[in-house]
Amino acid sequence: MPARDGLITTAELAGIRDQPDLRLFDCTTYLEYQPEGSGIPYIAVPGRQTFEAGHVPGADFLDLQGEFSEPNIELHFMMPATAQLEAAFGHHGIAANSRVVLYSIGTAMWATRFWWMLRSLGFENVSVLDGGLDKWKAEGRAVETGPAKGYPPAIFAAKPQAGYFVDKHKTLAASADRDTVVVNALGPQFHKGLEPSRYGRPGRIPGSVNVSAATLFDPTTKAFVPSAEAEAKFAAQGLAKDKRVVAYCGGGISATIDLFLLYRLGYDNLSLYDGSMGEWAKDASLPVETG
Repeated sequence: MPARDGLITTAELAGIRDQPDLRLFDCTTYLEYQPEGSGIPYIAVPGRQTFEAGHVPGADFLDLQGEFSEPNIELHFMMPATAQLEAAFGHHGIAANSRVVLYSIGTAMWATRFWWMLRSLGFENVSVLDGGLDKWKAEGRAVETGPAKGYPPAIFAAKPQAGYFVDKHKTLAASADRDTVVVNALGPQFHKGLEPSRYGRPGRIPGSVNVSAATLFDPTTKAFVPSAEAEAKFAAQGLAKDKRVVAYCGGGISATIDLFLLYRLGYDNLSLYDGSMGEWAKDASLPVETG
């Protein structure tokens, strides 16, 4: 595949399923939203139940919150220590010579989050399945049921790359930098602060623009929009390849859809604000903009 692609079609996956170096993963998590005022925006539920009900034959399952996120902190899905990730990815059989394909159900954001994490660890032979399990099943392709059989354990040696993840301080500085565009992947109603936020104060990081992740894939097929359409959406909000881009959302997940498509379009200077509004909206020392 082209170096800047990172996308694999259902037909292409069907053609390589018997390759011994393939490592195929369902990355699905479900968010069970909690009542307003509970102080908990949502509970993260790993998608094991839907995995066991049907998955691409041979796939393994990755539990983002349970295995691949920082434990014992309030925020969900935060990037953990490299050693934890080396152990977890190695446990699931990813080695230097592996070809990794990721998919999720309903939205690609769980797959693109793992894609971003792997790339931040210096692992580049990783692709996201266009349309995920939804498209695979809609085409009448084979599915398998039952628990994951897994892959033989391997040694995963990370080579962490700088700049993939930024904290609130670097994001605040980026919001005032003329050479950086901060982009919000949440829906426009949350970007404008028109609806109560489950994360805290409604609104956005000041100066940020809005390219909602939900507009970057087809709601029926779950496949990504064509590259030209994605490029037009980003350009309309002032994103350009000579600028740095910092993306955020609610919990550092849906923003990886924006980052995945920007990468495919040839953008090089990309970062994810990992804490996103889950952190920002609760910190009264940080400014919030509405309207």
